[in-house]
Amino acid sequence: MAKVIDIIDKPDLDKARSRVRQEIPVVRDEIVVPERLREYAFGRRYFIRTYGCQANVRDEEHMRGYLELAGFTSVQEESLADLVIINTCAIRENAEDKVFGELGLLKTLKTQKPDMIIAVAGCMVQQTHIVDKITQVYRHVDLMFGTHNIHHLLELLDEVYEKRVRIVNVPSKYGEIIENMPTKRTHRYKAFVNIMYGCDKFCTYCIVPYTRGKERSRHLPDIIQECKQLVDEGYQEITLVGQNVNSYGKDFKDGTDFAQLLQAVAETGIPRLRFMTSHPWDFTDAMIDTIAKYDNIMKHIHLPFQAGDDMVLRLMARRYTVASYTDLVRRMRERIPNLTLTTDIIVGFPNETEEQFQGTLALVKEIAFDACYTFIYSPRKGTPAFKMMDNVTLEEKQDRFYRLKEVVDAIAKERAEVMVGGIYPVLVDGISKRKDDMLSAYTENAKLVHFKGDASLTGKIVYVRIQESNVYTLFGERVDDGARA
Repeated sequence: MAKVIDIIDKPDLDKARSRVRQEIPVVRDEIVVPERLREYAFGRRYFIRTYGCQANVRDEEHMRGYLELAGFTSVQEESLADLVIINTCAIRENAEDKVFGELGLLKTLKTQKPDMIIAVAGCMVQQTHIVDKITQVYRHVDLMFGTHNIHHLLELLDEVYEKRVRIVNVPSKYGEIIENMPTKRTHRYKAFVNIMYGCDKFCTYCIVPYTRGKERSRHLPDIIQECKQLVDEGYQEITLVGQNVNSYGKDFKDGTDFAQLLQAVAETGIPRLRFMTSHPWDFTDAMIDTIAKYDNIMKHIHLPFQAGDDMVLRLMARRYTVASYTDLVRRMRERIPNLTLTTDIIVGFPNETEEQFQGTLALVKEIAFDACYTFIYSPRKGTPAFKMMDNVTLEEKQDRFYRLKEVVDAIAKERAEVMVGGIYPVLVDGISKRKDDMLSAYTENAKLVHFKGDASLTGKIVYVRIQESNVYTLFGERVDDGARA
């Protein structure tokens, strides 16, 4: 592959930061597979590795849809592929390091298979310095495209194959809604459904508003049509996905909100309905009441609080206080019986004091979360926090992380042990990765359960008596479906 670089578009931080007040275009263009690409794709195989959140998984499903429409077939190993796409995440430095490590390994494979096409997509390449690094250091990468132009994937590949050049096409813009993208879902019984894209919160540590663009909601009829189709196809669970799902509808300015959407999707008859992720600032009483009202809306809410100190929350631009967060949790638990709460926490934010960290520990103990996803602060170039002076040493950050983890694990252990002896409905994912005679499944409150059973139960909701808890994994046995917890 020639080393000529065709830079069609590069990311721009100022453009990515812009929030233009104008109507969001909805694109429903006909999908056209270039004939040249269709001929090339015949008999060729692709591999996609995705890092990051549910939005990235959904992006992968659209990429798969386009590739299979063109005639490519999927394989499970990079070494068997003619086209490799690395779909990236930029939320933490560790995620970026993994991608660079994989790109290094792919160089050897590209030497062995010089006709292989290697592409990098996703949030990482929405950053100028990352594009520059890949362009200069990883010269075996043939294509870079971003989060805003997945719908141009086939055209980009056609150009790579035809011109035999390296292409960079990573626009930064406020974004649009693309409604007719093909999809090849990664799971047969559980589906992610985008309800909105982008984020306007601009938390000072977060790169997502820059990589995903302006907050923009899909129109409710389009979402409901997609959900009804999933119900007709036999799907058992839908997870509504967005960077901040409870901001849904704000951009319409007509009163449409997430509570209305939740109700409409629940009434499609999907057996299980979930959503990810929520911002405490936008969580309304109407949403709480809707969750409580519908049995098929799972009583599990992921509600990141990030830090248990008001000063740190202000520096993070989180828009709520410890008191308002705890009051929201109180209202949730009063109205939603058997509520399960999980959260995200950052330790070691610039200049966090020991006293402020103690506030985080205190909040974790007070709320008693079922699970917490804990992270040491990761500076992201281009965010306001990246410029903040930081006098917290790495040793202090690591010490706080492990102290927090001890508290989190102890509480999670107590919460999980309460379930032992109870009988719960679980949705079966399939054969366990641990043992061939075990199945993996999830309870309504998102707990992983292993139990003995046949693969024919995959995709079904069955009842399991919990016999043992290993903190974040439960073990049980199947019981008659008529049983109840």
